[in-house]
Amino acid sequence: MAMNKPNEIIIRFTIYGFLIGIFFPVVSLFIHSLTGDVSFSLQGFSQLHALFPGQIILDLIPFFSTIAGTILGYSESTHISNLLKKSEEENKRSEKILVFTEKLINNQLDAALDLKEKDDPLGKSLINLRDNLKQNIDQQQERKMEDDQRNWVSEGLAKFGDILRSSFENMEDYAYNIISYLVRYLDANQGGFFLVEQEPGGERFFELKASYAYDRRKFADKKIEWGEGIIGTCALEKQTVYMTDLPEGYLEITSGLGQSTPDHLLIVPLIVQEEVLGIIELASFQTILDFEIDFVESIAESTANTLSSLRSNIRTSALLRESQNQAETLAVQEDKMRHSMEQLKNTQEQAARQAEKFISFTNSVNHTLIRAEYDTEGTLIYANTKFLHMLGYFSNAEVEGQPISIFLDEKDREWFDPIWKRISEGGQHYEGYMKHITKTGQDLWTMATYTCVRKDDGTVDKILFLAIDTTEQRKQSLDYEGQIDSINRLNIKIEFAPDGKYINCNELFLDTMKFSRNELEKMSVFDLIEKAELESFNETWEGVTRGVPHQGQYKSLTKYDDEKWFRVTFTSVNDMYGEVAKVICLATDITNEKVMELESRKNTEQLKVQEDKLKLAGVELKKKLEQSKESLEQQYQMITRERDRMQQALLNDPNIILTIDQSSRILFINLRAESFFGVKLTNTAGKNIKSLFPGDVAEMDSFILSLFDPRTRKITGEKKRVKILDKSGKVHTAEIYLTLSEQKNEVSYTAFISLS
Repeated sequence: MAMNKPNEIIIRFTIYGFLIGIFFPVVSLFIHSLTGDVSFSLQGFSQLHALFPGQIILDLIPFFSTIAGTILGYSESTHISNLLKKSEEENKRSEKILVFTEKLINNQLDAALDLKEKDDPLGKSLINLRDNLKQNIDQQQERKMEDDQRNWVSEGLAKFGDILRSSFENMEDYAYNIISYLVRYLDANQGGFFLVEQEPGGERFFELKASYAYDRRKFADKKIEWGEGIIGTCALEKQTVYMTDLPEGYLEITSGLGQSTPDHLLIVPLIVQEEVLGIIELASFQTILDFEIDFVESIAESTANTLSSLRSNIRTSALLRESQNQAETLAVQEDKMRHSMEQLKNTQEQAARQAEKFISFTNSVNHTLIRAEYDTEGTLIYANTKFLHMLGYFSNAEVEGQPISIFLDEKDREWFDPIWKRISEGGQHYEGYMKHITKTGQDLWTMATYTCVRKDDGTVDKILFLAIDTTEQRKQSLDYEGQIDSINRLNIKIEFAPDGKYINCNELFLDTMKFSRNELEKMSVFDLIEKAELESFNETWEGVTRGVPHQGQYKSLTKYDDEKWFRVTFTSVNDMYGEVAKVICLATDITNEKVMELESRKNTEQLKVQEDKLKLAGVELKKKLEQSKESLEQQYQMITRERDRMQQALLNDPNIILTIDQSSRILFINLRAESFFGVKLTNTAGKNIKSLFPGDVAEMDSFILSLFDPRTRKITGEKKRVKILDKSGKVHTAEIYLTLSEQKNEVSYTAFISLS
């Protein structure tokens, strides 16, 4: 909107002031002329001053009224200019606020509000509202992202727990299920699962057990020496390796479609008690985020613990089977030896009656048994060929006359000397395992019998030594005993009768469960199982006692009611008749692992509760947005009312005001314009402004003509003096001030016309 020309208003008020001021002297002259004092002329005016000297005061009135009119004109001009300026500024301010409000309603939170007055309270409120909305949305998005990551990790750990609880026939299937799950869950491209193996010479190396790439299983034979390459470095440093710049040709598996290879590599070691058991290798086109790396490290830790337990159980089962076979073999050999010894005793008792058969029997014994004879002092007087051969001698000359002590270890003399003394005095014979020393200092284990041979008078004549070589069996038995002792130190072991009653256990079980052996003797396996699982466990126990091994996880309570979780293997042990003699239970304490699993589930439930809270917060935020929208609508209505008041002021303005659009079509004319041109807004709206200016176009001012043609550049911001016709065809001199307004890419022009 434009302002009227200041000089015109000042001049008009100056003229009004002069006319008003001159009125008084003229009236005074007129009145005195009527009374006949003076004539109504300049001469009479001069005479009037002579007759009435006070007339000079009336003469001064035009001067002062002119000055007053000028001052009032200047004040009115300034006032109108200020009103128009404020009106235009207020319109721009309202338009900016309206546009800004609509952007906020449409969630365009980066919108800017540029108001002339920096301390505008409404503008500050709207900017604060925008900043608060933006901050709330950013915080909500950040919380949602963190919750999504925690949900992703919890769900992944839960699914991985299901995989770990599954059973697999071999290590390759176990490795494949883990690596395929990780590749799919991380949306990676390929992955490999390496396990540490050991060559016969003791050198360790990494063997690729499973590979998964491009949504299918890959079968690759790959071997990496210890400390070689990136994987070897990762194992030596025992630290996770994440690379984004891979050596060319590092990844050997491609999609077969000509795609580029991944450029992000994650290598995580499988570590248990500072021992590297394997390596997980993942490759992806996408960046692997920190929380995803933490997730893979958690998976690696659980996999390493499970792998350690799995290897231990496999090793334990193999040792148990081997021990059982050896025990059965030893039992058979012992049975055979006892049978032989019984036959030998019977032979001795019948020696007198079967003297004729003695030589033949002796020869048989010499071929099958180690045999020697000693006098009562322990000096060797005879040795058969088998004795010489087993102890490393070539002839009787080397051993006859030698004391028995050269065939025994010095440590065994402590327990054997009392036995020898008893036998040499005619006491009970000795039968059992015994170690002898060969000529070369090697150990010879035998199932030995020392018995006295009496004379006819009943006195002891000599000591007969008979034995069977059990060196190999004894060495294996000692080795198995050592292995079983190692298992007892690393695993919980407890033995039960077929009816479930306690038989024996190792110290690790006592330390874990806090029971004493006396307390356990009154208990059974069913007392150690949680009551809720007893029904299913009874069926499991029946299967175990029928010879079916069982592996599973069970919860048990210690003596002080502390919860313990175990990964358990039940294996039956048969006696020599093939019947179940006892059940051996090997267990690994997995309480910490189980607690982590339960805590993970608990965290998942808590996350669901937080999600519900976030939904409630979203509803509350929506409610606040609706309240803000209602407040903005109220402010918009207030602005609209202010605009209507301003429009009403323009409608009733004494000057001619009209508005056209960029196509020169009439948008608005005030009441003064309707009166001047003799038209109504309802009839002229939308018509070309030319309809208000009839007459010959050639005679019209170029400024007026520019209003008719939309293509013609219009002069704004300047006052132009032109001739216009009113509704009766009368010519008027007028000053036109044209202003330009742009709103939402729409241009309009407003003309303020004051008549002279």
